Amino acid sequence: MSQVTGHTDPDFASVRQVFESFFAGGRDTGAGFAVVRAGRLVVDLVGGWRDDARARPWTPDTRVAVYSVSKPFAAACLMILVDRGRVGLDDPVHRHWPEFPDDGTTVRHVLAHTAGRPAFPTPRPAEAWADWDTLAADLATAPPMWTPGSTAAEHALTYGHLVGELVRRVDGRPIGRFLTDEVAGPWHLDLAFGAGGRTDVADLTFGDPGWPTTSVGAPGSLRHRGLANPDGCRDLSVLNGALWRETEVPAVNLHATAPAVARFYQGILGGGVLDGRRILSDRAVAEMIRVQHDGPDLLLERPVKWSLGFQVEDDGSFGMGGIGGSCGYALPGAGLAIGFVTRHLADFDRIDELETAVMSAVQA
Repeated sequence: MSQVTGHTDPDFASVRQVFESFFAGGRDTGAGFAVVRAGRLVVDLVGGWRDDARARPWTPDTRVAVYSVSKPFAAACLMILVDRGRVGLDDPVHRHWPEFPDDGTTVRHVLAHTAGRPAFPTPRPAEAWADWDTLAADLATAPPMWTPGSTAAEHALTYGHLVGELVRRVDGRPIGRFLTDEVAGPWHLDLAFGAGGRTDVADLTFGDPGWPTTSVGAPGSLRHRGLANPDGCRDLSVLNGALWRETEVPAVNLHATAPAVARFYQGILGGGVLDGRRILSDRAVAEMIRVQHDGPDLLLERPVKWSLGFQVEDDGSFGMGGIGGSCGYALPGAGLAIGFVTRHLADFDRIDELETAVMSAVQA
């Protein structure tokens, strides 16, 4: 019996075959995939299980932690406040967060990964994830690693606390509540920072036992500094436990379904409108996807085009992948919004193969 359930429009039957092959070949153990085309959900598939024991099947309601797929959702929260005139992109962060150094760092720098703070400066144990104030204070008391705005390095773990503290200082609500009230609620998206009190959450697992080591780079490197502190982000006992699921880590612990991710990008493609509900103006969306940095990323060690929350590709597509394979993005030229979420932490070959199948169906 197939481990895969869900819907594909007839033109996308080949996409289901690719998705099914992941489970038949052991390349995935639990995942969801969704594609929106011209406003219609043409692919909505789930497969596998939520747990290693294969006792709990993956269902359409299953949420899973998606690592950096989270970042554009955090960025959207702050951009809503920009759109409302509550904060300016070129405002000094210090204006809204007085404890933050008055060193030229702007809101735009924070959103575009050019704020010079890609790593938490003080070593902390995993339990520190539950202490928002301490981690925010760590960022506010450390000098930038370079002149803000001069270069980029993905703020892999710090992004959510920088963005989230700005949201809290300007609006008063924690970013998790803001996301629920202003994004997930109006757009009916099945997602939250943390598990949102849900129990139908998939456990993460390693596709390769060496993944926790190989994914973070060499000790002492900027990548390692940016991904390994505080501890716990590659520890399954943390990731699959109450600490991670009951805490807001907006850079990396969004828990979401694939359709929720795809529909978010549908709303961005729609100029800030989804199902008739506007949360961002056309102008704010245009600025959000406009490239702000085009050059080296010191943490990723490759050229990157950063917008205000998204990576932008040469073909105009934009989105964000999460370490381990989950991904959300939009292909404006094809009118496509895509979400892939997985518990099986590995590489991005699965989403690459799925996109190839999707584009073949679109171009047929």
